[in-house]
Amino acid sequence: MKLTYPSLTLFKNQILSDSMISGMGNILRIFFQSSCDSSGSNHDLFIDIQNALPDDEDQTAYNVVNGVLEHSSQMVNDLESYKGATEEIRDAISQPNNDYQQRQTWREVCKFVTVLKRLYEYSQEIENIVPQLLYPLCSGPRTPIEHCQSQQALIKQFAEVLHFTLIFDRLKMKNPAIQNDFSYFRRMLQKMVQEYHEETVEMSMDTANRMSLFYASPTPMLKMLSNATTKFVAENQSIPIENTTLYLSTLANTLKNMISNPKYSSNFTSESEIQFSICVMVGVIILYDHVHPFGAFSKKSDIDVTGAIKVIKSNNLNNKQHLLDALRFSTVHYGDESTPKSVKYLLE
Repeated sequence: MKLTYPSLTLFKNQILSDSMISGMGNILRIFFQSSCDSSGSNHDLFIDIQNALPDDEDQTAYNVVNGVLEHSSQMVNDLESYKGATEEIRDAISQPNNDYQQRQTWREVCKFVTVLKRLYEYSQEIENIVPQLLYPLCSGPRTPIEHCQSQQALIKQFAEVLHFTLIFDRLKMKNPAIQNDFSYFRRMLQKMVQEYHEETVEMSMDTANRMSLFYASPTPMLKMLSNATTKFVAENQSIPIENTTLYLSTLANTLKNMISNPKYSSNFTSESEIQFSICVMVGVIILYDHVHPFGAFSKKSDIDVTGAIKVIKSNNLNNKQHLLDALRFSTVHYGDESTPKSVKYLLE
């Protein structure tokens, strides 16, 4: 049985193109061969991402996660087609005494806020499935190799979560209308309901506040994923934090080595595969920084951050500055005194 992933193939012309997706199996094979070798074994492990199926032990978690991920392509389509009510808001502000314009603008804004609410609610679903992936991948008596061999289906899903996260944030950052629409909605809500008796988008004050904070972040999905990972570590004291940080640092370093080391970079068949690897590397570094007590930039970090930054800068990326900014502004420890000046010089 061969699995297909519409949630991946529909994300064209964003961070990941179809050609990047076609190379994911090769990329993950290289990653897991490298990470398992680093633990002292010479196993040549192949992760068959196209045909990965869960065993009985992971079936329940797989089904739950799959039930969420199957809607990811529609969420990306909603965000990609989001035009916003910028012109209508401008007209309403310039014509404060025009009741007709006020009503038309409000109704248009509500249409877009309905979309924003749906996207926010989906982010909560993504947040809820993160621990269901991390727990089986980071816990138990299995060695890293045994996790790789027996839980390929969950590894594939973790990649899809990160994939969606990067695309969502890229689209959101390019669209200032998102935050402007929601700000206008909150500002005009009481007036339009009480004075104009207009209908509105149903949501509690708590939801409105949470949505405001969510969309205020330049990378809301990545921030959510970081918070979910941090929460997972805090709530699962039986799992050593090293289990999670080692998983993340190994992935980040391996991706960096895959791009910079000719031994592995020769496996890439296109520039788009390299771009995919760099984007994922950045996301993993940010997650690590949120979870590790000293962060990703400290000398105590297991990640070669300097090497990772050089990889970003040395490659021809159309989103290069976006990735560098994410390392600066989406991490917790970048501003710490322990961050070497050489690292700050590279990023700034």
